Amino acid sequence: MAQDTVVEISNVWKIFGARAEDALNAVRERGLTKAAVLAEFNAVVGVADVSLSVNRGEIFCIMGLSGSGKSTLVRHFNRLLEPTAGKIEIEGTDVMALGTRDLQRFRNQKIGMVFQNFALMPHRSVLDNVAMPLEIRHVPKNERMRQAAAILDIVELGAWGAKFAHELSGGMQQRVGLARALAANPDVLLMDEPFSALDPLIRRQLQDEFIRLSKILKKTTIFITHDLDEAVRIGDRIAIMRDGMMVQMGTAEDIVMDPADDYVADFVAGISRLKVVHAHAVMQPVDRHIQMHGPLSADALRVSDSETLSTLINLAIDDENPIIVQAGGTDVGIITRADLLRTVIEGTEVS
Repeated sequence: MAQDTVVEISNVWKIFGARAEDALNAVRERGLTKAAVLAEFNAVVGVADVSLSVNRGEIFCIMGLSGSGKSTLVRHFNRLLEPTAGKIEIEGTDVMALGTRDLQRFRNQKIGMVFQNFALMPHRSVLDNVAMPLEIRHVPKNERMRQAAAILDIVELGAWGAKFAHELSGGMQQRVGLARALAANPDVLLMDEPFSALDPLIRRQLQDEFIRLSKILKKTTIFITHDLDEAVRIGDRIAIMRDGMMVQMGTAEDIVMDPADDYVADFVAGISRLKVVHAHAVMQPVDRHIQMHGPLSADALRVSDSETLSTLINLAIDDENPIIVQAGGTDVGIITRADLLRTVIEGTEVS
């Protein structure tokens, strides 16, 4: 495990059924499809040979359609599900090697989880709900209440600590669920479609809230979603799953600009490139431009290689001359109006 890698899973399989081991051997030896495994062994392949790593402080989004295996996969990180095969490491700990008591301690101290279902205790106040992980650790009551109150302040619910869950809106309840996961100060946060049951406006507000909290707390997060717009807004990197397999992994820009197959291309077809694509992905090499057109003008407009396509288009509206792209103060590329138009057209669905 690399020094800045917090989570690493290798060749993880999950096959549901009484003959899971036999099914796995058959898949490995004979290359059976998911349908063939079901027919021959009455077993379901939930996760198929998935490997990935998540870096410290990163928000890593795993997405796919219903039945793709994304929620099944995330439950392996803290062994809510036992994999049929594979290795799971978190902060250098071999999670598969932990006994029952050590695993319980590991879950309580290292991992926080937020589900789509808020799962708040109705007989406990908001403050008591948030303090629960600390209570399990046997933290003294005054101290755990102090810590819980501090986390409620961070999620902007400090005034609601004495209320009960039924007195809060759905969005507020989910923020309490997030606060509870954060109260134990976990190294890793697992979030399984936490906002998908909420109304669109509330969902977007909570996405903004989560982005704000992530910048403050810098938690390593694995975020499950079926919504590509949400993954693009939140994720540093995105992994797309299909039929239990990992199809493509990369930044939103990587996936939008270079989809691995037709399935991914269909997934990203409706995503606007304006905020996702940056100058370095659009530019032409500066050397080629100089060979064809001569030296660059000292007065030409210059932008960072991380400038968004949206900004580049606005700049090109007012200036027909090529835009020079810089990295580290050095001219590295050229962007013309034709380059911008080509990028926009390639990202548009054509009927």
